[in-house]
Amino acid sequence: MSILITNIKELLQVREANISKVSGTEMKHLPTIKNAYVLIKNDTIIDYGSMNDSKGITAESIIDASRKIVLPTWCDSHTHIVYAGNREQEFVDRINGLSYEDIASRGGGILNSAEKLQNTNEDDLYNQSIKRVKEVMQLGTGAIEIKSGYGLTVKAELKMLRVIKRIRQDFPIKVKATFLGAHALPGVFKDNKEEYINLIINEMLPKIANEQLAQYIDVFCEKGYFSLNDTDKILSAGASYGLVPKIHVNQFNAFGGVALGVKHNALTVDHLEELNSDDIIALKSSKTMPVALPSCSYFLSIPYTPARQIIDAGLPLALATDYNPGSTPSGNMNFVVSTACIKMKMTPAEAINAATINGAYAMGISNEYGSISKGKKANLIITKEVPSYNYLPYAFGNNHIEKIIINGECI
Repeated sequence: MSILITNIKELLQVREANISKVSGTEMKHLPTIKNAYVLIKNDTIIDYGSMNDSKGITAESIIDASRKIVLPTWCDSHTHIVYAGNREQEFVDRINGLSYEDIASRGGGILNSAEKLQNTNEDDLYNQSIKRVKEVMQLGTGAIEIKSGYGLTVKAELKMLRVIKRIRQDFPIKVKATFLGAHALPGVFKDNKEEYINLIINEMLPKIANEQLAQYIDVFCEKGYFSLNDTDKILSAGASYGLVPKIHVNQFNAFGGVALGVKHNALTVDHLEELNSDDIIALKSSKTMPVALPSCSYFLSIPYTPARQIIDAGLPLALATDYNPGSTPSGNMNFVVSTACIKMKMTPAEAINAATINGAYAMGISNEYGSISKGKKANLIITKEVPSYNYLPYAFGNNHIEKIIINGECI
């Protein structure tokens, strides 16, 4: 099947395929072509350029994108989209004055979700999760990372990862799986953290590796959850099974987790609502991608990741949703891009770069996703008629998407 998209008002994120991420001042530059075309064959972008150079190009299907913008689909590198039930009562509790930590200390939070998931069978969990997957695809997400971490038992963590595997097999969206057994300490281990860490290392990891259920390993490195020593031990064990590190770090406290991530060659360090000069120095000497989750800050009313400090230091930055039932019950990357501009003072070009090419890097897939490049996957957003790409984050309450193409097919 071939598709030719013609008369594109502006084609965004046009790059050579060997560019895997952009950093610092490069993030302000969003390469575009006005009055453009894109030619797709099967699931691949095979050509693009100015309409002036499109004479003689034909395809089985032609889409006229006059007065519309075309850009790569969003790459959401941090989600917990596989979960059971919801936590809307905790939302009310926070309105009434309880903090995220208060709720967690009395058995809410992650432990609440874990109990619901442990009591949900695999098929039901799959059916709940795919509704959310379908929604985010319609919102323009074409690649997604999904974490476990709401199981917290051997059986339930494996159940989550098997559901993620089923999603990867059943849907055209690109899916990467992350094992996050070290998300919280189960109540039964509240007085013996070491025993739970041993369970992760000696029982969970071998089974996950045997079934090839994950590509990444993550730890919630935070006070009251997993310490630097705990994180070091778990990431080292994961590496022995070939799992690449990602870390939840600096959400509430900055105490050396970023440098630890860099030490382990982590692909990403995620959250970073709290950041200090030592963290910036550590990141400058690394290939680790900082990932901001502005929807989480919005929902919890906590500080936003200091994007200007990160970018102005010459570093890259990616944006992701953190879609989960407790702190970000939304997978809308369009809202993430808008919030990054409004609350984190990123320019629209920086935010789009962070949500496409840098998001793909944060998933280890920028060789195939995240830009309009010959040979990359044909994952595209076609907008409605809009005046410019600046309008996309500006008019944050509106749905600007007319059509989504994933793997060369309109969904």
